[in-house]
Amino acid sequence: MFYTYIIRSVNHPEQRYIGSTSDLKSRLAKHNAGEVPHTSKFKPWKVEAYFAFETKEKAAAFEAYLKTGSGYAFAKRHF
Repeated sequence: MFYTYIIRSVNHPEQRYIGSTSDLKSRLAKHNAGEVPHTSKFKPWKVEAYFAFETKEKAAAFEAYLKTGSGYAFAKRHF
């Protein structure tokens, strides 16, 4: 399975990050360990929502959608 995820900073709740991975636990651990430059200064992070897909392409397409204006509005409204 492949996952598209939304994480939110615990200490800075206005900060969100959207990504995709095949190993959600490992990816969250990397975010919290400061190994991802974009998220390192807002750690720790918690998973707000995740979505499972059968293919990497579908997960990447949903991630791209969530990063658009309408996708951002969708995520803000529902999560």
